[in-house]
Amino acid sequence: MKNKKVLFLTQAAMIAALYVVLTFIVNAFGLASGAIQVRLSEMLTILPAFTSAAVPGLFIGCFLSNLLTGCCILDIVMGSLATLIGAIGARLLRKYKFLIPVPTIAANALIVPYVLTSPYGYGLSDAWAYLFITVGVGEIISCGILGMVLFFTLQRYGTRIFG
Repeated sequence: MKNKKVLFLTQAAMIAALYVVLTFIVNAFGLASGAIQVRLSEMLTILPAFTSAAVPGLFIGCFLSNLLTGCCILDIVMGSLATLIGAIGARLLRKYKFLIPVPTIAANALIVPYVLTSPYGYGLSDAWAYLFITVGVGEIISCGILGMVLFFTLQRYGTRIFG
């Protein structure tokens, strides 16, 4: 029983750390935030299909990434909640492999434009529809395409990696 808890915490910590590192790599090229976002770290949102430890790992990783890259408070909170919603949805849909990235794509496409247009966020005015499209396309690239490539790669080795 104790080994399962240690495995859970270790997996969650590794996923959070990987999320942060991937976000920092993409942030160096200016793609991790703003109107057009293609976060490579978002491809990790398919990991709840393999382990429940990915749910807190992704949430903490997103929270730390947003905090450490200098996002506003609303973005830190709401962006992390969008990733949490997506991770929980991916966990619930794990038996339907082609639906796994949908909750993350939907949550981010709806929540992130609000953060970008909110006066308490970044205050971009009258751009919600445009941002819905651009953030949604970025999430489709990150989660829908890259995430599914990762999913099919891990599907072969997932039981050995995640226990």
